[in-house]
Amino acid sequence: MTAAVYGQPGSGARFDWGLTGAAELGRVCAALVVVDVLSFTTAVEVAVARGMRVHPFPWGEQAAEYAVRVGATAAVGRRQTTAEHPWSLSPAALSSAPVVADLVLPSPNGSAISAAASATGLPVVAACLRNARAVGHWLRRQGYGTLDAPIGVIASGERWPDGSLRPSVEDQLGAASVLDALSGVPGGLSVEAAMALAALASTPDLPAAVRGSVSGRELTESGFAADVDVAVRIGVSDVVPVLHQGVFAAA
Repeated sequence: MTAAVYGQPGSGARFDWGLTGAAELGRVCAALVVVDVLSFTTAVEVAVARGMRVHPFPWGEQAAEYAVRVGATAAVGRRQTTAEHPWSLSPAALSSAPVVADLVLPSPNGSAISAAASATGLPVVAACLRNARAVGHWLRRQGYGTLDAPIGVIASGERWPDGSLRPSVEDQLGAASVLDALSGVPGGLSVEAAMALAALASTPDLPAAVRGSVSGRELTESGFAADVDVAVRIGVSDVVPVLHQGVFAAA
């Protein structure tokens, strides 16, 4: 009985962190939302909005081999791009890179979580600050958010050097933005979801909070402020990327 409580029973919208949280809610929810604002799910939204299909893949050298197997283009690290190969995890770079039909997009957090979640067979949706409201509204239209069909919202978080989860401001705010659009679902919010949502009320300037966060400052100081700029454009997209058979495409 004790283990069952980790699934946050008795609520239509639930919230947790990272790969382990996604695995737990994936056992009991009817749909999962993955949030990785800086930068995987923002990159997915940008790419899908431009007509690309995105294959999530765990971070590692095997991504290039996988891309060859599925006939896709493999994204590389931000600092590994060239004029001939401009595709990377950078949302700013993907905004102007040539459109390819299929893009393998590895990342250590959101992409790894999405790839693992795809094995559950559940609908997995990529959400960020750009499309959070659209994602919430789409889920409600599909009938999710009831006690019989609960939604699990997963903030991906970042990693400490030892590999442990580092909860991140930008992903909590991104998840809270999705939960805000889910307020009023028939099953209600779990305590965890309600507390995550509360962060939104105490953050009057979301773009400033993301820019000032550890992750935002890290990208800016590394020369990728443009990625943060793309990520903090609140509510500019109606695109809802849904993972089907291992590929994100527009719903």
